[in-house]
Amino acid sequence: MDETREASLIIRNATILTMNGAFDVIEGDVEVRGGRIAAIGPSTDVGADKIIDARGSYLLPGFIQTHIHLCQTLFRGYADDLALLEWLKARVWPMEAAHTPRSLAAAAQQAASELLRSGTTTVLTMETVHDTDAVFEALEPMGLRAVVGKCMMDADSAVPARLLEQTSHSIDESVAIARRWHGRANGRLRAAFAPRFAVSCSRELLEAVAQLALEHELVIHTHASENRDEIALIKSRTGRKNIDYLADTGLTSPRLCLAHCVWVDDDEQSVMAERGVKVLHCPGSNLKLGSGLAPVVEMRARGISVSLGADGAACNNHLDMFEEMRLAAVLQSVRHRPGALTARDVVSMATREGARAIGLENEIGSIEVGKRADLVLIDAEGPDPYSTIVYASRGTNVRSTIVDGQVLVDNFSPTRWDPREIAATARLEAAALARRANLF
Repeated sequence: MDETREASLIIRNATILTMNGAFDVIEGDVEVRGGRIAAIGPSTDVGADKIIDARGSYLLPGFIQTHIHLCQTLFRGYADDLALLEWLKARVWPMEAAHTPRSLAAAAQQAASELLRSGTTTVLTMETVHDTDAVFEALEPMGLRAVVGKCMMDADSAVPARLLEQTSHSIDESVAIARRWHGRANGRLRAAFAPRFAVSCSRELLEAVAQLALEHELVIHTHASENRDEIALIKSRTGRKNIDYLADTGLTSPRLCLAHCVWVDDDEQSVMAERGVKVLHCPGSNLKLGSGLAPVVEMRARGISVSLGADGAACNNHLDMFEEMRLAAVLQSVRHRPGALTARDVVSMATREGARAIGLENEIGSIEVGKRADLVLIDAEGPDPYSTIVYASRGTNVRSTIVDGQVLVDNFSPTRWDPREIAATARLEAAALARRANLF
């Protein structure tokens, strides 16, 4: 795919939510050249290969979902009404074990189609243990920006045999994947280390990942303190609280991205703040699995970076960032008071904080000259743009999605793929996958 095909673009007459440090809102144009933002401001007479009239729409940075499982997209509807550990053992792990390269590709492309059409331009995703190359290969032509990690699991007798790895093999394969894929597609595809969670990983593996992430300058993507049963299990095995145990292994650093953190006490939050740990908040998943309500306001007050993700289609079941933003705000209103987490706060979590979590805050997450042109145009108007986006908009309001200056969704229609064909393939592969996993 020629990533420089559309070398120049002007988006005219937009209400621009820059999400920069001053949260400037500008009426005017954004000029894109060579995949980067070249100018922002009043209308100009500069020509371009493509011009989009954005009158009546909000232009903002593309949404960055920092906790996703693309491989679970085909599991939608097969793993409902279960608590976390039972959900993993009875449904998710058997289905992950039954994946093939073909079904993984179908899952990744279906997810990318849904994500891009609803304004998500970047994901941090944890895949399954095997065949991670198939996910990278499927994403490359779709245009989605992605940080992809091969799931690592070497210490859990409850998992299917195909998911239980030898420690050295898990490490070697993760490093090999990073060498093959990190920085591909003009930097749009990147790799991460992704140990599943402390329940399924040996201390040896976690300590190795901490060192390797430093050496290779990669982020670490894992789960922590999602569920009280999980926390009790870690305490019984190690004698330590979850975050304290991760600190013991050397994982707690600015490279660590922790999904959920629903049950973290004051002392654990202090450790996270001191070490620069990033939190990936998934309100929809936490509600559906009955895990609890994360202390988002408290963590943010300590200076902890909190971003957003939908988690996977097996436990949400949407991948729509608009729903996560709305839930994030209203749940903290219940925990504290209305406005404890404002609409502007959650739009920032969906953009700026997402970029910060994955170490790309100098490249994406705000509309500023020199940054990559990852943009979303939302067909909506209201007295307050942030409130309109969070409380009155949905993925169906996304008019255009742009990644690296490439218009991937134009006037509500994908430009590189047919969503009906992708969905048809996904349905067939999902049914075959469920049969292989002996779910019916």
